[in-house]
Amino acid sequence: MIYVLYSVVCSVIVSIIIKLARNRGVNTKQLIVWNYPIAVLLTYALFKPSLTTLNYLYLPWEFYIPLSILLPTIFVFIALAIQYSGIVKTEIAMRLSLFIPLLAAFFIFHEELEMGKLAGISVGFLAILFSIGWTKDTSITASSKNWKYPLIVFIGMGVIDVLFKQVAQFTAIPYTTSMFIIFCLAMFVSFLYLGYLLILDKQKFDVRALFSGLLLGVFNFGNILFYMKAHRTLPDNPSVVFTGMNIGVIVLGALVGVLLFKEKLTNLNKIGLLLAVVSVLLIAYL
Repeated sequence: MIYVLYSVVCSVIVSIIIKLARNRGVNTKQLIVWNYPIAVLLTYALFKPSLTTLNYLYLPWEFYIPLSILLPTIFVFIALAIQYSGIVKTEIAMRLSLFIPLLAAFFIFHEELEMGKLAGISVGFLAILFSIGWTKDTSITASSKNWKYPLIVFIGMGVIDVLFKQVAQFTAIPYTTSMFIIFCLAMFVSFLYLGYLLILDKQKFDVRALFSGLLLGVFNFGNILFYMKAHRTLPDNPSVVFTGMNIGVIVLGALVGVLLFKEKLTNLNKIGLLLAVVSVLLIAYL
């Protein structure tokens, strides 16, 4: 579970960077692009992936290619969801994406459904329902049609979780090599998007987005690295990773919201945080 904790911390820091950048007027779309070059460099520098001995015909491209497209794309939709639907609705969508990988854990990965895990997951769902909506975003008066962005985030985050589980299970090559390939492909996709923003959309190059994006890349790299390590450590228990990750983000995210962003917790939210802790304990130790 230690790798889940590390991944949770990195994930929350990623959200903090995006929120602070948006509040300071940084172009978040350009910021997203620059996190991938640093992720590529870190993967290469720390793990020295060997690419010369790979049989490229037999790599799991059916997972690599969707991930390389989804990773930068979902960041864009997170930014759009925050802009048009508010931070609260976006966070709800990201946390509720837990349903997709949990269903996959039992119906695709054929994980055995034990009573302890079922109890923990059930409590975890209650924790999510109690914990969402920490503050009322009264500045957002968007109509119901703006739920399309949180809906895309919900589906995209869930599919990404499932695909990373598939990559973690592909043991023919080191998972760090898989990460390097995915990051390289995602960097290529993100540069295509940057070209669109600068040339076709006529946006000005944002230097602040460059530096903020590099910092974002460090923690995004850590988030994915530790998430995959968690799946490798617990190969037969993907629901532990799926649930622990999402509930952990809720708990730490709430603390950050209160201490850093001065958000207020209702009594229902406090109950949700308690249920989140109970859920993680049930899943980890029963």
